[in-house]
Amino acid sequence: MAIYEHFYSAYYWIEVFSNYNVRWNMYTLETNAHFDSAHFLKGYEGKCSNIHGHRWKVVVTVASESLDTEGQTRGMVVDFKTLKTDLNELADELDHRLIIEEGSLKNKTKQALIEEEFRIVEFPFRPTAENLAEYFYDAMEEKGYQVILVKVYETPNNCAAYMR
Repeated sequence: MAIYEHFYSAYYWIEVFSNYNVRWNMYTLETNAHFDSAHFLKGYEGKCSNIHGHRWKVVVTVASESLDTEGQTRGMVVDFKTLKTDLNELADELDHRLIIEEGSLKNKTKQALIEEEFRIVEFPFRPTAENLAEYFYDAMEEKGYQVILVKVYETPNNCAAYMR
């Protein structure tokens, strides 16, 4: 496990807090989704300034101090099926799309792509892995989850994480 992955692991924090005799009762669930899309980084000096694609992987970790006590989800933090469905819906909105930052393309260029029926998703932020991690964090939180960490992988070896 790479050191940065270890830092973001819930197990790492449990180990740190246990050294201080802090009792931490927390259940965590983790699921992931994938999507394929293209992006570019306007103003970047290097290869990423050109349109290129990724097989993105999004890993979401949610937590709760207690389990549901009634109904179908008794003994669960949340039904994995529901968690996975909600994350997949968000990922599907970006699948096979060109992700761009508002104002990063000339209107004429953007209009030509739309006329050619390219599917474009426009964000008010630069489409970096870091910003997408925050985007997924906020979106899953809005769906009612107690999110503790989101990782977004651009490649199997490179990820950005966001937590509060």
